[in-house]
Amino acid sequence: MNIHTRCKKAIQHRSLVACLLLAAAPAFSADKPTLKAAYQDYFMVGAALPRTITTGKPASINNATRSEEQAREDKRVALEQFNQIAPENDLKWELIHPRAGTDGYDFGPADAFVNFGVTNKLYLVGHTLVWHSQTPGWVFAGTNATTTATNAPGERRFSRWGYTGPRASREELLARMRDHIHTVVGRYKGKIKVWDVVNEAISDTGTNVFRKSLWLEIIGPDFIAKAFEYAHEADPDAILRYNDYGLENPAKRQKLITLIKSLQEKKVPVHAIGSQAHVSVSSPSFEGMDACLTEIASLGLPIHITELDVNGARAGQQNGGADVAENGGVTQGGLIDDSDKRLADQYANLFRAFVKHRDSVKMVTLWGVNDALSWRANGKPLLFDGSNKPKPAFDAVIRVADESKSRVE
Repeated sequence: MNIHTRCKKAIQHRSLVACLLLAAAPAFSADKPTLKAAYQDYFMVGAALPRTITTGKPASINNATRSEEQAREDKRVALEQFNQIAPENDLKWELIHPRAGTDGYDFGPADAFVNFGVTNKLYLVGHTLVWHSQTPGWVFAGTNATTTATNAPGERRFSRWGYTGPRASREELLARMRDHIHTVVGRYKGKIKVWDVVNEAISDTGTNVFRKSLWLEIIGPDFIAKAFEYAHEADPDAILRYNDYGLENPAKRQKLITLIKSLQEKKVPVHAIGSQAHVSVSSPSFEGMDACLTEIASLGLPIHITELDVNGARAGQQNGGADVAENGGVTQGGLIDDSDKRLADQYANLFRAFVKHRDSVKMVTLWGVNDALSWRANGKPLLFDGSNKPKPAFDAVIRVADESKSRVE
């Protein structure tokens, strides 16, 4: 039985601890600590990777240009610190399936991500199959519609490319969804172990559970169940999760619970909950994250922290959202005072909560390797700076692991 099969069995029993031990992580060293070794008894620690790391080619990522030398250093830190990876963008619909038809796929960057992970014996997560954002306009266009180079009026938040003419019918859109999921999940069957099947389908405000999207308007609320059914058909052994942000907010968290319970009642194959945890140095508190994880755990499913970063920008302290369209606004105004210390304190709070809930939390994925690669680079939200030097927050996270082990011993 190979390591991935054993990992799968470990996860099915809601224990990634066994999987981590099987991965033979390097022994924890006080001289040169690593995140994956420090937390090997608790959960996997991962990162989202850009294609500069997975392809080894220099490029501009999130407005930062990485040279070949910088890309090599980014790769070194990724392999040294993490045992699980997700692609930041290359499995999103607009990147992997930009054009209609069977010849409309572009598998190159996604293949590079998967090959990188398999070669380096990393645990692979696929992000994401169905999302209101970063989905080409042709997906929602009716048979007689024509695509345009710009967004159609009123459709900017739904897709990068607009279109004119009629929308797809429910049947057309379901067929496209099924083809996309079967093709992408099927291609990486057995290699990608976890999929974000549906991303950010819950509304941020108001009483409606569902975010307004073309998936919802054309198919109806059952688009979520259909996506999970298609993914399960494509890879019955994959762990399928629902992923969303802002679950630290009690009102949005209650919507999540309502949604997942309704899917569970219908026997929809949802296997894990992804909580993005795009948070700030100001919020949530330890108590807030503790309450969040306690309520999500009541669903009886493993919890994956999927996109962790901690915004240190002034503008980001008043807005806890993570909507892509609002990202620029929450990274402005410069850093808050004493930002390094407050970042370290907040990361310590968060990891203490994750360790407390280690029976439920099975994976913690940082949304980037270092600040330069972050989508919120101005907010300096990660554990390594743009030169890959560990920040005080890194030391704080390692100390949490040390303290937790000391208490157990």
